[in-house]
Amino acid sequence: MRIVPLTAAHWPEVRDVYARGIATGESTLESEPPDWDRFDAGKLPDHRFVAVDEDGTVLGWVAASPTSERAVYAGVVEVSVYVHPDAHGRGVGRALLTALLASTDRGGIWTVQAVVFPENRASVALHTSLGFRVVGRRERLGRAAHGPRAGTWRDVLLLERRRSRD
Repeated sequence: MRIVPLTAAHWPEVRDVYARGIATGESTLESEPPDWDRFDAGKLPDHRFVAVDEDGTVLGWVAASPTSERAVYAGVVEVSVYVHPDAHGRGVGRALLTALLASTDRGGIWTVQAVVFPENRASVALHTSLGFRVVGRRERLGRAAHGPRAGTWRDVLLLERRRSRD
């Protein structure tokens, strides 16, 4: 597995992985992936990667989005990480999140946030193992669009990883 920058050429496979995550109902409240232009505009170009296998197939992706347009929050981002179901348990999420954290550290980002459903224990465990901590719980944030909890209100955990500021 290699970790490489996410580009438009990866989009069809990235979109597929994203859609599979949405369909589980355990990854996001979104109902469908955006188109490439919206995805591209909302993700920081220096902080988005894909994991690819030997033949170039996308195994997963990670990207950071600004949390605010306000200048004071320029060093704060929200991370999204998605792994193809066939690649679960292979360290793909860890490799992707590790690459993203290295790029955000180099890029002057001091806070990386993640919003995770409490029931998504694998994601919570991954994030906490890489230095994130739970800083809050938002109750009944939105209704699930897909999966076994479709139509029900969902809570989310807010996790963050802070880099020491120089």
